Amino acid sequence: MAASPIALSPRPNPPGTRVVPNAAKTKALAILNSSNKAARSPTAAPAVSSANDGSLDLSEQMNDEVRQRFVSGKKLGEGTYANVYAGHYRDDPTALVAIKKIKFVAEFKDGIAMDAIREIKFLSELSHPNIIKLHAVFSTKDQNLSLVLEHLPLGDLEGMWKDRSVTYSGADIKAWSNMLIQAVWFCHENYVLHRDIKGNNLLIAADGTVKLADFGLARSFADPGRPMTSAVITRFYRPLELLYGCYHYGGAVDMWSVACVICELAVRNFFLAGMTDLGQVSEICNVFGTPTEEVWPGVSSLRYYVAPEQQPGQAKGSIAPRMGKPLSWWRSSFPLLGEDGIDLIRNIMVLDPSKRLTARQALEHRYWTSMPRPTRKENLPKQGGGEFKVGEDLKRKGGETPANGRADKVARKLDFGAMG
Repeated sequence: MAASPIALSPRPNPPGTRVVPNAAKTKALAILNSSNKAARSPTAAPAVSSANDGSLDLSEQMNDEVRQRFVSGKKLGEGTYANVYAGHYRDDPTALVAIKKIKFVAEFKDGIAMDAIREIKFLSELSHPNIIKLHAVFSTKDQNLSLVLEHLPLGDLEGMWKDRSVTYSGADIKAWSNMLIQAVWFCHENYVLHRDIKGNNLLIAADGTVKLADFGLARSFADPGRPMTSAVITRFYRPLELLYGCYHYGGAVDMWSVACVICELAVRNFFLAGMTDLGQVSEICNVFGTPTEEVWPGVSSLRYYVAPEQQPGQAKGSIAPRMGKPLSWWRSSFPLLGEDGIDLIRNIMVLDPSKRLTARQALEHRYWTSMPRPTRKENLPKQGGGEFKVGEDLKRKGGETPANGRADKVARKLDFGAMG
């Protein structure tokens, strides 16, 4: 595996078993069996003999072993998709976890939403300091599926900029941004698209580390020519190619979202906040200009692209393409990013996805080594009440927005159809 240009070495997950025994969970079990690379803990109960006691089959016994390793505590969040509880390892009450109990829904195949399958699959495969850790998976007698996740008690990055009692500097933004891009770099190095990067999916650990969570919309990079759905990524963070109905895309869609999050941290507000999909297109074009074939070859072939001269209610040729905001606007709007930070953002937020910086290129940018240096994670600002905020974040289904704030009013209902 290639090393990140400015990244911590990935830490392996602590050894553990991820087992889903119920016959109704066949698909989830198959995914876990194919993707789980962790060995059984040497301190865990010994492997179960193939000769069972007549009342439990082997998979059920293994599931009970895993479930008994954890103690569930107070409820942190409750939703229609999942409930989240505080918890800890039974043999070590100081080893805290969050237990996400996904509800059994009869109309789904095997009773499991595809979002849960994706989350289990990709968190089983990805181990990195800036990606939330999946400790174990087990089912309960009521057929609910429980994901035992890393305990992240300090809220999320959206909550950080919304909390006006918290002050932070350009060096703090630089530290948070670097951890975010390292997580995205690792996903892309392992051929995984996240497809829902936003501030409330970036949770904060007790030591200040930012962790990318919610892989409910993630998928592997598609084979060349294979179409993917364009109805992904929460609207405020969705790039123009997806709004135009692009079926073929790669890591550039995640990088656009990354830049939106960094901009939000800098202005302490949503950066591009359209009330509808058309409104979102307008928000983007107001800042970055109207895309044309000259600046983005091939854009006119996208399903929903409308050229300036063809917009409704206008005489042909009456609309000149809008120009992007000048550098002076960026300097006045984002002083906390400094010259190098603005240069990084402008090179990520390029309308033509083929010209955007990749995560690797972004980590090699001079922004990280210029002054001020990134704040050490243990010295980063912290917000209070984060444990229950994380419960609210984790209970959501992939692609949902939180039940408060302006974003909730404009979230688009996603329809994945037959495409991934």
